[in-house]
Amino acid sequence: MGRTWAGLDRPRTPPGGCVPVTTETTQTPTRLERLGRLPFTRLHRRLLTGSGAGWAMDAMDVGLISFVMAALKSEWQLTTEQVSWLGSIGFVGMALGASLGGLFADRIGRRNVFALTLLIYGIATGASALVGSLALLLIFRFVVGLGLGAELPVASTLVSEFAPPRIRGRLVVILEAFWAVGWLAAALIGYFVVAAGDSGWRWGLAIGAVPALWAVYVRRNLPESVHFLESRGRVDEAEAIVRQFEQSPPLRRSGEAGRGDSAEAVPVATAAPTTVPAVPAEPVEPAAAVPVSARQRLALLFSAEHRRRTIGLWGVWFLVNFAYYGAFIWLPTLLIDRGISISQSFGYTLIITAAQLPGYAVAAWLIEAWGRRATLVTFLGGSAVSAFLFALAAINAAPGTETLIVLSGCLLSFFALGAWGAVYAVGPEMYPTGIRGTGTGWAAGFGRIASIVAPLSVVWIQDAGGSWTTVFIVFAFAYLLSAGCALLLSERRGRILD
Repeated sequence: MGRTWAGLDRPRTPPGGCVPVTTETTQTPTRLERLGRLPFTRLHRRLLTGSGAGWAMDAMDVGLISFVMAALKSEWQLTTEQVSWLGSIGFVGMALGASLGGLFADRIGRRNVFALTLLIYGIATGASALVGSLALLLIFRFVVGLGLGAELPVASTLVSEFAPPRIRGRLVVILEAFWAVGWLAAALIGYFVVAAGDSGWRWGLAIGAVPALWAVYVRRNLPESVHFLESRGRVDEAEAIVRQFEQSPPLRRSGEAGRGDSAEAVPVATAAPTTVPAVPAEPVEPAAAVPVSARQRLALLFSAEHRRRTIGLWGVWFLVNFAYYGAFIWLPTLLIDRGISISQSFGYTLIITAAQLPGYAVAAWLIEAWGRRATLVTFLGGSAVSAFLFALAAINAAPGTETLIVLSGCLLSFFALGAWGAVYAVGPEMYPTGIRGTGTGWAAGFGRIASIVAPLSVVWIQDAGGSWTTVFIVFAFAYLLSAGCALLLSERRGRILD
């Protein structure tokens, strides 16, 4: 029989989802199939919340710099171009970090890279609070970006590889919803800490050092990917982790499994009866199953099998990064430019940020009800319309028009962050285990190029005579084009990952 990327055969599971007692090794479910048939357990929850907390800390750091930019422009008398570089330099690091993080995740493991990246950017963010010059701050922000860029695609890959197929998309969107929690925390820090005084931005960045401590929790309490362990021939470790998940109590005894399975039908503590081998008798052959060099993995992304989805995924990542970071990194500064005080500007930004949470909630439901591609296209289209409405609201600079800006900003926040959730859900599903980390990492890395350009493009457009209205019309077209790229992606709702 043929080999999968994990090096294991894929026997068909009998109807009803239960494993019959048999001495035929070929009818024994693989470890990945055993994981896929489980309900949502306490260990799934620990993985989701543990990864999500790290994700929220990432968002807090990225969001915090938008408030630091607004404060330092006034305190250090920075030019608009200098402020734009402060917003962009972190994304330079993120582009490099995302590409390297994916490669390392396929080589040394998802959990190890996850913990290491938290440590890197946590320490660098804390050190940023002590700087006395723009040059030194830019250096630390680059290092922060290295850690942030590597962490995000690795965390989503780790959660995807453990999630039951019937709810995998929903769980990844819930993971991405932690981004809203982190950005909301950044808005609160901006409002209550950064705006409190001249040194408020230093205290805000000092709070951003917390992820360094969370790295210890990740390394000690989160499991390594079973897909990765099998691809490396570490069968005993993979089996031990699968058994732990099988023995973990389900959080819901009915309705969670769906699609013909029931939680009661999933073997929990009895997945490996004594009369049946617990695992397939054939050994795993990692060296033959997984391309071992980075060049081989990169080449496979553009093979005939994966080329279409790679182009679509890279296009979505690039255009969404450009529109999202171009808009939200500059949002507090935009409001201040309209004559609003720093404190009031940060308050408005806090309201707009809060609209991210319902956007994630709706996307989390639709992604399993409609599918990944339909949900992603819908939310990208909604983002395009919302950005256009924001552009219209920004035309009128008269007092009292801030309400229209806040309302259109809330719509943009709702749709843009729902789209982000769908992007992270669909990415890991596009590739098999051997190139999954590389595929998601390089898509994210390519997208980070746009996030570098986005803050700078605002300055370029304004220098060319454009206004904030012009800027947001450009962002609206970027969202519209990204919806077209999303149509190139495959729909893999409910399928077990290869």
